[in-house]
Amino acid sequence: MTPVTVFAGQKVALFGLGGSGLATANALKAGGAEVIAWDDNADSVARAREAGIGTQDLREADWSGFAALVLSPGVPLTHPEPHWTVRLAREAGIEIIGDIELFCRERRARAPEAPFVAITGTNGKSTTTALIAHVLAQAGRDVQMGGNIGTAILSLEPPDASRVHVIEMSSFQIDLTPGLDPTIGVLMNITPDHLDRHGTMEQYAAIKERLIAGAGLAVVGIDDGPSRAIAERRAGGLVRVHVPTGDALCTDALTVRDGIVRDPDGTALADVNGIGSLRGAHNWQNAAVAVAVARALGLTGEAIQAGLSSFPGLPHRMEEVGRRGAVLFVNDSKATNADSTEKALTAFRDIHWILGGKAKEGGIFPLVPYFQRVAHAYLIGAASDAFAATLEGVVPYTRCETLEVAVPKAAENAAASGAPEPVVLLSPACASYDQFRNFEIRGDRFRELVRALP
Repeated sequence: MTPVTVFAGQKVALFGLGGSGLATANALKAGGAEVIAWDDNADSVARAREAGIGTQDLREADWSGFAALVLSPGVPLTHPEPHWTVRLAREAGIEIIGDIELFCRERRARAPEAPFVAITGTNGKSTTTALIAHVLAQAGRDVQMGGNIGTAILSLEPPDASRVHVIEMSSFQIDLTPGLDPTIGVLMNITPDHLDRHGTMEQYAAIKERLIAGAGLAVVGIDDGPSRAIAERRAGGLVRVHVPTGDALCTDALTVRDGIVRDPDGTALADVNGIGSLRGAHNWQNAAVAVAVARALGLTGEAIQAGLSSFPGLPHRMEEVGRRGAVLFVNDSKATNADSTEKALTAFRDIHWILGGKAKEGGIFPLVPYFQRVAHAYLIGAASDAFAATLEGVVPYTRCETLEVAVPKAAENAAASGAPEPVVLLSPACASYDQFRNFEIRGDRFRELVRALP
């Protein structure tokens, strides 16, 4: 745990008592603050009380006594409308912050030179966070990994000059971290997402830009327009990362072509060819970013290559879960939008594609250029009708409704296809909420069904 001492002796309102909320309340208490917590979910409030955390319906609280409102990132700050706690805090004139802001303040007070790497992007940030942490840990560094990737930041060990915090940040978390000042800030890419929470694409991009604005060194992928514009505005230390799709090369960027990461002068820095967990051009960008960060933190080329080569990958993100004969089964359940699924479709051929769920805006129409890679599609969930209309006459498809029907059907067809390495790919391009509570449960079920095949 990282005790938060910067509010010692003060009263703090906290809303949102999920995992990160409970960790935040405990960290504030350990640092000497008085915490008054609440949640719209009665079960969450009950769990907090059992854990010894002070609770009160914040609608009935005296807000003049609070020093701050610490808000869960899942609670609307601005759109579609501010949560009622946000309105009460603003009326009382107190600041609204999140748990990563508390970490940043504690770091400045405790160990301002402690290495802190913050990573964001619409896609790829989880893999890149895990990859950076793995490369550093393999080189013998004391690494603490958390944030949006799963472990609440205040559950981690405290900042220290000999310890590196590698933290994934969503746009929601950045929005609650006005004092964000990482040693290294990473911006992978920006494509439309979460516009229901941020209002416009311009506002979404502006929030992402804040992650690198206060960073000592910025590492920015420049393969999309918004990110490229942010890099051009950056003053101070900057490493551009470029994965060219044509003949043109950016001469002042770390580039990746044919799986080789190169310095702007052409010097080869790392080779990701043959690393199954880093398959595809999107993973080349992830690897290049990891190379840039690791070099900045003093790792040798040999240590970086060893870390890349031993990276096991992330569950649910192009995770190779097994083989049956020549058929490879890949769990890409984390692909909850078309942009993310595009990465998987470009990484394989002879694809037996399982897709569907609760569709995002635009559906799978952006993926039409990659349909030639798909041998057959297997539709599940609420998006089946809409996706069938897009596939009609272009890709043969079967309506399966559920994973339980789709997996054995896809496995049977793939095995009979005669292709040298057919792939059964779960890459839904959809949220899971119509049939599963989250993408992890969906991916776990796919893995179970694959293992149960004859």
